[in-house]
Amino acid sequence: MSKQYETVIGLEVHVELATKTKIFCGCSTAFGGAPNTHTCPVCTGMPGSLPVLNKQVVEYAMAVGLAANCQINQYCKFDRKNYFYPDNPQNYQISQLYLPICHDGWVEIETESGIKKKVGIHEIHMEEDAGKLVHDEWEDCSLVDYNRSGVPLIEIVSEPDMRSAEEVIAYLEKLRLIIQYLGASDCKLQEGSMRADVNISVREVGASEFGTRTEMKNINSFKAIAHAIEGETRRQIELIEDGRKVIQETRRWDDNKESSKAMRSKEDAQDYRYFPDLTPVVISDEWIARIRAAQPELRTEKMVRYISEFDLPQYDAQILTNSKHVADVFEETVKLCGKPKEASNWLMVEAMRLLKEHEMDPDDMGFSPANLAKLIQMVAAGEINRTVAKTVFEEIFEHNVDPAVYVEEKGLKVVNDEGALKATIEGILAANPQSVADYKGGKEKAMGFLVGQTMKAMKGKADPGMVNKLLKELLAQ
Repeated sequence: MSKQYETVIGLEVHVELATKTKIFCGCSTAFGGAPNTHTCPVCTGMPGSLPVLNKQVVEYAMAVGLAANCQINQYCKFDRKNYFYPDNPQNYQISQLYLPICHDGWVEIETESGIKKKVGIHEIHMEEDAGKLVHDEWEDCSLVDYNRSGVPLIEIVSEPDMRSAEEVIAYLEKLRLIIQYLGASDCKLQEGSMRADVNISVREVGASEFGTRTEMKNINSFKAIAHAIEGETRRQIELIEDGRKVIQETRRWDDNKESSKAMRSKEDAQDYRYFPDLTPVVISDEWIARIRAAQPELRTEKMVRYISEFDLPQYDAQILTNSKHVADVFEETVKLCGKPKEASNWLMVEAMRLLKEHEMDPDDMGFSPANLAKLIQMVAAGEINRTVAKTVFEEIFEHNVDPAVYVEEKGLKVVNDEGALKATIEGILAANPQSVADYKGGKEKAMGFLVGQTMKAMKGKADPGMVNKLLKELLAQ
């Protein structure tokens, strides 16, 4: 009988905070920019430069910690982590080892297959990011861009509580939404503002001891993370089955080749030769109370409110709250038009369809809630029908047009002139005697055809209710 194994997974999630300036200096944290233009003597590690802690970094770290049910260390301090990083200008990193700002928390996750569990947060600490190496294949050399050096990070270290790629993705999604709702980071994996190091080991089912872990570094998409976990689990099981040992090491995952390769042996804390750096941070009860009082409504509470206050189905509430930006657009639209279900339908169906077609992130949706609210009111008032409204919504989505102005300019208003509509329908009936005969012979489908022909003749601008009414009256003659 073959042995059964389980995977044990813990994550170290690095999140770039949404401060305007870096953690220890006044340089910009904006993504992009020409190489080495967002720099100064502090973030390039010049001798004699003095770092000064950015207060907003502490407040964002506290906010995330409180939302993740953590304890706050009211006396916390920074430590110097000595290690050679080719893109780190000081040749050390200012981080927190001994007294991190947050510890002993948890978040509750629910997987797509319905597993609910709490994942422990061992700690959250503040640190500075390193620069970025740019590899020039033509010149066969590496260049260093220090724009990212000194950008503030929090590192969220989980307990080894996850057992599958599905649980890991659910955990990352939960963290991403908490942090986005707090406004602490945009958490864009593609831009590197959220990155995950995955610690993986395997053991026989029922064993109490953990296996030897390996670490997969800086994987920046959920799909790649899932592949890396599955690939590394297979690799470790094969080693154990062959009677070989799993080596504690850091590995790099190549998603194109769907395999990993060793980068270096995995370091322990003593390898970094930590020692104290900077003055300690003392956090008062009043400061914690102020941050706690300022915490916004997070996704879970928002979902409950949408169901009770707006009478939305749970499915709608889940979709709308999966992006803070979409939730904000929804709420502002409802405030302006007073029709929550209509606003939900437009965002869930048409907006999601267009996001997919344009390969856009929901956070990049740029139209104003006022224009969507106006469109919903125009449909409710019978000024345009739903077919025309879908066309107008595409223009709102892509160009943020004012629907009233666009409808007027394009002549898209519903035709309510009964005389003109009656004349058009009479022409349709005269041109389609077979369909008229079919309808009178009991074939209901013929009515759908005649309605379609009328709407086509009216270029989609007729009132469907009036079309049906007049058709039935004329067919009854």
